[in-house]
Amino acid sequence: MTSPANSSPASPASSTPEPLFGKVLVANRGEIAVRVIRACRDLGIRSVAVHSAADAGALHVRLADEAYALPGTSPADTYLNVELIMKVLAESQADAVHPGYGFLSESTALAEAVIEAGREFVGPGTEAIAVMGSKVSARKAAAAAGVPLVPGSDGPVASGDDVRAFAARHGYPITVKASYGGGGRGMRIVRDDAEADDAVAAARREAQAYFGQPEIYLERYLERPRHVEVQIIADRHGAVVSAGNRDCTVQRRHQKLIEEAPCTVISEATRQAMDAAAVALAASVGYVGAGTVEFLVEDDAFYFLEMNTRLQVEHPVTELVTGIDLVAEQLRVAAGLPLSFGQADVAVRGHALEMRINAEDPADGLFRPTPGTVAELRPPLGYGVRFDSGYEAGDVVSEYYDGLLGKLVVHAKDRPSAIARALRALEELRVAGVATTRPAHLAVLRHPVFTADSHHTTWLETDAGLKESLASPAPETRPAEAAAEPDRSIVLVAGREHWIPFHAERAAGVAAAPATAPPPSASGPRRAAGMSGSSDGIVRAPMQGTIAAVSARVGAEVGAGDVVCVLEAMKMENPVTAGKAGRVTEIRVAVGAGVSPGDTLVVIE
Repeated sequence: MTSPANSSPASPASSTPEPLFGKVLVANRGEIAVRVIRACRDLGIRSVAVHSAADAGALHVRLADEAYALPGTSPADTYLNVELIMKVLAESQADAVHPGYGFLSESTALAEAVIEAGREFVGPGTEAIAVMGSKVSARKAAAAAGVPLVPGSDGPVASGDDVRAFAARHGYPITVKASYGGGGRGMRIVRDDAEADDAVAAARREAQAYFGQPEIYLERYLERPRHVEVQIIADRHGAVVSAGNRDCTVQRRHQKLIEEAPCTVISEATRQAMDAAAVALAASVGYVGAGTVEFLVEDDAFYFLEMNTRLQVEHPVTELVTGIDLVAEQLRVAAGLPLSFGQADVAVRGHALEMRINAEDPADGLFRPTPGTVAELRPPLGYGVRFDSGYEAGDVVSEYYDGLLGKLVVHAKDRPSAIARALRALEELRVAGVATTRPAHLAVLRHPVFTADSHHTTWLETDAGLKESLASPAPETRPAEAAAEPDRSIVLVAGREHWIPFHAERAAGVAAAPATAPPPSASGPRRAAGMSGSSDGIVRAPMQGTIAAVSARVGAEVGAGDVVCVLEAMKMENPVTAGKAGRVTEIRVAVGAGVSPGDTLVVIE
């Protein structure tokens, strides 16, 4: 089934008397696979990489001591395929599996299979993963541990009536959330009784589509919270330690963009209480390994959000302010050793910022994915600068996976100094061949709201001045409507709702619907600023990807700016719109079809 793609000499031994493991299988890709492989090399452990066909020449494959091919390209066929991962584990004779983050990192199926095979899973036990994997059971565990909660439903809900009954007790707005979800998927905000039925139906559909589970629950929605999380790590000898907090408030599409440590807007009493709550929750479920307890904070009061039973993308900021190598500690714990430090040894020094450099074009706040070949990648250097990346010049950012090129992390004596260093590092960063989020990071770091530390979780998408600073439309490729201030809306396509940027009605003199507007009726698609077809009536694929939905119908009339299909690339959905008004004469794609840049999707006469 699989065979070694390469085999290199054993990693040089470190000062560790004996390696914690002889060999570790890294069941991931990209920068996190590179991070774990390098940690293994530091500890004298041989590393085993796995890769899809699209990643055959990837950096993590080049760095590993051994590499095995996983046939296929899609995540489901490769990095999410437990059976294939286990076959590689058997063939490579690795002693342990490190899942990284994402993919199978919070999969009880993988953890159980690894343990049953007599190997070590670098992560918590299956019971802790199962409890924290469901938002409903996680809330119950948090309540039992005495952790403060945002008012929420006691269990899953199934109808708009449940929402209205909850609102009668707690008021609006309310968040409808997928029990097994994350990253903003399967989530809707409800602001009055009339929106309840549509929000429940939409959240259930999206939860089923993305997580295979339609279960949803309710929480009271906080309007302007901060997103603050606590890093914990625990061993098998009863020690549970907090390694400090991180502020992850700068987000777009409910996904983090900039993270920092520590959070500077909470009181010392709140910080201590959050640390204690996170440690208590982890201890209550017998947690082992690295994990993160996430909270929403408003008016210096904090509320449990969720627990991630894995290493976080943003773990480097904690490493820089504490000096703790979290990946090395994960490996120590998995090998049965105690933590190398105690709570009294944890001291936060200075301030760290992490900027996620994604292959996305942030113009007008749209953050369009831009897969392609990285022609140049020259990270910044200098004191207090770190760049964790899974790419080098010449590598290809695939449309099949997320577009995280790397994480630019800086450390300085305090927050203002860290911001100054981050700006210098961003200005030195050179990337060519794909667009990146670098302009968005520069705009955020220079904005007075961010420097004053007064932002909130929806600030990036609601601040008109910030959106204006990101506006850089290209006249030859952007319709005239794009000059209008963007907003966010929901488009109903083939029975599913897609949350996308929205321009055209405002440009036409019609007030734009707010981001929380109810779903549009089935009478026609809402116009949206997506990737537009040309004025000749040929709607072409703007990038490589997979067709997620088709709303156009042969013989139907469409207007300029109407969504005709949705293209999914790099785990993001991108609306593709008509470039002119007319009648649809051809539809050349279907849901699930793979397309390349320039392929004809729809023809309009």
